[in-house]
Amino acid sequence: MIKEVLANADERMQKAVEALRNDLMTIRTGRATPALVEWLTVDYYNMPTPLQQLATISAPDAQTIVIRPYAANDIITIEKAIAKSDLGLAPSNDGQQIRLSIPPLTEDRRRELTKMVAKRAEEARVAVRNIRRDDIQDLREMERESMISEDELHRAQQKIQEKTNAYIKKIDAVAKEKEEEIMTI
Repeated sequence: MIKEVLANADERMQKAVEALRNDLMTIRTGRATPALVEWLTVDYYNMPTPLQQLATISAPDAQTIVIRPYAANDIITIEKAIAKSDLGLAPSNDGQQIRLSIPPLTEDRRRELTKMVAKRAEEARVAVRNIRRDDIQDLREMERESMISEDELHRAQQKIQEKTNAYIKKIDAVAKEKEEEIMTI
């Protein structure tokens, strides 16, 4: 039972780190990457749909993203979604595809983006701590129901705390790496 709780905690904490990594991929760094717009939601026939399901996305060079919709009549809705997003990019369309030019980041914008990274990293840390809290509650419930001893409870709590500390270090490393990427000119 304890092993199941620990395995569950490990799996959920790993998912929190992966979610942070995926989330940080959408923050622009001054270099064009398809991940910047892949998960942008487009109002496709009144249904929010990820852009990657409606178009081919590529980055032919370091400053340009090219979006080729599968259906030509989707260009306008994709363009509107990009304009509404918080990316700060102006789409230009030639009837066949949409081009996004990635301008170099200003120092102020870089600082804003690092603050955004720090905020999202803190949200991930909170998620990991919430997982720890939930699993410790489950262990205490097991102890109350005499399914495990008090010693087993304390050992399991220590193991969960060690996992929590390890995953928070991973989150810090991911955030630091992204901040360095943003601040690199």
